[in-house]
Amino acid sequence: MYSRPSPAESTAEAPLTIAKFHAPEIVFGDGALAEAGHAAGRLGARRPLLVTDPGLLATPWVGELLRHLRDADLHPVVWSGVTPNPKDHEVAAGYEKYLEAGCDVIMGIGGGSVIDAGKGVALLAANGGSILDFAGVDRSRQPIPPLVMMPSTAGTGADVSQFCIVTDTTHNTKITIVGRTLVPDVSVIDPRLLTTMPEWLAAATGLDALTHGIEAFVSKAHNPLTDHHALNSIALVNGNLVRTIDSPGESASRLLMAQASLEAGLAFTNAILGAAHAMSHQVGGLLDLPHGVINGVLLPHVVRFNALADPRRYVVIGKAMGIPAEGATDEEVALAVADKVRALADDVGVPRGLGELGVTAEHLPVLAANTLHDACLATNPRPATAREVEALFRAAL
Repeated sequence: MYSRPSPAESTAEAPLTIAKFHAPEIVFGDGALAEAGHAAGRLGARRPLLVTDPGLLATPWVGELLRHLRDADLHPVVWSGVTPNPKDHEVAAGYEKYLEAGCDVIMGIGGGSVIDAGKGVALLAANGGSILDFAGVDRSRQPIPPLVMMPSTAGTGADVSQFCIVTDTTHNTKITIVGRTLVPDVSVIDPRLLTTMPEWLAAATGLDALTHGIEAFVSKAHNPLTDHHALNSIALVNGNLVRTIDSPGESASRLLMAQASLEAGLAFTNAILGAAHAMSHQVGGLLDLPHGVINGVLLPHVVRFNALADPRRYVVIGKAMGIPAEGATDEEVALAVADKVRALADDVGVPRGLGELGVTAEHLPVLAANTLHDACLATNPRPATAREVEALFRAAL
């Protein structure tokens, strides 16, 4: 638990003028999956494309969802051609399935890869072309089909975000697509789905949620509306991630991790992110590695880098994580936040360095150069040059 920070602690140093806050309709709680058909029907669905992956097909959830959809008089078409870190050619294949089957609404049940693939299909359904054409901010020219998303992990926040991350397989990089149109119309969050996550995925997505919360809170685009959700998500991950991995069937901590993922998603989709994500996208694109695991390795180094310029907001984060601040300088508390993140990563079995994931010194110049083009770097609280980013990658090896 933590005590809520005062407005002076949690708001921007400059006076707030206007803040926008984007969010979908949210249905939350055990058994919420039963509401998905009604949600899609309200959006005009008759033949929804249901995006998922082979891992989810092996669980009870897709079958249960299909029953709910058919009970709502819908005729779903299943497409499961998504791999971790969705690829440009996979999105193109999903688009072909959407056209061939004459679908209308797009639904996704799975982790961030499934949800991002569904968003990519929606972009192509509205605009045509290649998914790579949409890299950047607000590149969609037409309204996309309605989106109903059902996350099966606790961390990516893709079900409430305006982000879509896709791998460019020609250049082995990840492109970041950002736009208000990508915020799903409805997010159906059923914490029961978290019980079938393997331990490594629970660890990876939990650390992703933590990274979302921390980067959103220190982002140059943060505001009081995002601060509340960011801090609450940090406290919830810190207090519940390990317990959900040790006891995945325990409903209380599972529900709180689902809430942590939701609140972190609401925070970062509105405040954007920072250097840890900008760097992580490049490593994931190059080596097709789990995004949250990479975040867990990089985040402590990025916290230390940012704190050298201004540690004050990390003091508030430290409070949310239960770090004592009495008698310590702001910089000391900020460095303790980095240590706490690393300790949590150790507790859930995340490697200590990128080298253990296959990154070598030869990769670093290209990774650093590509990081500078990632949209998430723009809101990092401290500017970073290619040389500084490369040094961060080197420290994380």
